[in-house]
Amino acid sequence: MRLAVVADRAVLLRGGRAADVATASKHRLPSDPMALLEKWPALRDWAAGLPEDAYDMAVDPAALQAPVPRPRQVFAVALNYPPHAAEAGFTPPEEPLVFTKFPTCVTGPRTTVALPPGKVDWEVELVAVIGRETHRVSQEQAWDAVAGLTVGQDLSERVSQLQGKPAQFSLGKSFPGFGPTGPVLVTPDELDDPDDLEITGFLNGEAVQHDRTKSMIFPVPDLVARLSAVVRLLPGDLIFTGTPAGVGNRRTPPRYLTEGDELVSRIGGIGELCQHFTGPAA
Repeated sequence: MRLAVVADRAVLLRGGRAADVATASKHRLPSDPMALLEKWPALRDWAAGLPEDAYDMAVDPAALQAPVPRPRQVFAVALNYPPHAAEAGFTPPEEPLVFTKFPTCVTGPRTTVALPPGKVDWEVELVAVIGRETHRVSQEQAWDAVAGLTVGQDLSERVSQLQGKPAQFSLGKSFPGFGPTGPVLVTPDELDDPDDLEITGFLNGEAVQHDRTKSMIFPVPDLVARLSAVVRLLPGDLIFTGTPAGVGNRRTPPRYLTEGDELVSRIGGIGELCQHFTGPAA
């Protein structure tokens, strides 16, 4: 199942066509994507029997919005790929290094971002979306708590992220537009292997990041289990699972995003994001 949001309404996608969830279900299911995530098992059961002719809407990819527009909790993981840990000068961590992105930074897949003062960097990431309230789930059962996967970009302003001793991450990663997600939420059964997806970031057409998600130190089920051991996870919560090597502040010389840049973030089987950057907002 591929869930998307168009004009603030949840739709299912199949072969370039869409079914409006509320209309096709005769309003047994809500149109609001956040309310729909609260009814995820019911949606899965209903969608399994949805006939082909229910997909009666043409969809412009440019119209797709964030598949989870108002998450209550947004978790993120640092140094989750060994090559990225190495380029940052660290040994791979023994426990997930968790921080937050504040939910107001979450946006859709095609956006224009006004660069704040400082040094803004890119981090393409796989994002897991929680599909049911979850607390203390085992790693073996953790995929059952995941509604689906989407693409994320953990945009990071490095000056504010790294200031202070110790440094704090969350503010520097939460400027407006710093959490692009989308273009769709894809259920794990749609993917040949949800633990092994190609992940690539392009800056102005050049591949600057590339890996496979099987390289993660802590894969999705491990992260869900470890987070839920402490925090009660809620439907629609996002987990940014970490970025591969190739971020701008570790290049020689460092490269940061500037006005006019185009950043594309792509994950095989899911889709891609595209961000354009302008100068600081007036």
